[in-house]
Amino acid sequence: MKCIVVDDEPLARQAIKSLIEQLPELQFMAEFSHAEPAAVYLHQNLTDLVFLDIQMPGLNGLNFARTISKETLVIFTTAYNQYALESYEIDAIDYLLKPIKQSRFEKAVQKAMSYKKLLTKNAASVNEISKDFCFIKSEKRTIKVLFSDVLFVEGLKDYVILHTTEQKIITAMNIKTIQSQLPQATFIRVAKSYLINKLKIGYFDNNTVYIDQHEIPIGNAYRSSFFDFVNRNLLSR
Repeated sequence: MKCIVVDDEPLARQAIKSLIEQLPELQFMAEFSHAEPAAVYLHQNLTDLVFLDIQMPGLNGLNFARTISKETLVIFTTAYNQYALESYEIDAIDYLLKPIKQSRFEKAVQKAMSYKKLLTKNAASVNEISKDFCFIKSEKRTIKVLFSDVLFVEGLKDYVILHTTEQKIITAMNIKTIQSQLPQATFIRVAKSYLINKLKIGYFDNNTVYIDQHEIPIGNAYRSSFFDFVNRNLLSR
């Protein structure tokens, strides 16, 4: 994957570049101290992945990410954790806190590679919705998906990914469209990019829902409806 680094701190850029150079699946292409020249580069060069700082002079990373092509994935790198929820609201692949550990960096890169692979496949489409399952066309096959097997649905730009207990299935539609077709009794929207299976919730806190090994952020716009659902199902003392 061809990647660039955008960060106003020279030492931070060097640290991320060193991490990139340790992974043969990544190809370091360029580094930039602020967003404007990076935008010019992205317009002129095919780029798979951007490692992007948030707090920078001029155009900050969050606003810059909103202008990046849908074909280019973004991993935020920052020293501040308060932007995590907003980063997921704009479809970032991951959010890395500085100083970045190699193991955490590699996990984020593997996630980006997995998504890139999914996006290059022929898109699937929801073919039929029933009470307990739906059919999804994927490449030359039509897959039966039991709702009971779906952990959560993740929006990624113009696609959604169904994370099931066995596989990931991608379809070319937005999350609002698939939400309207899935049973509301089973699924609930918790963030701009996430729709979860209520029956798969392991536990949660004020900001995150945990499903198996996955951490799903709770977006501010969906917090009230999620906790209304929780309170309706909360055992009283």
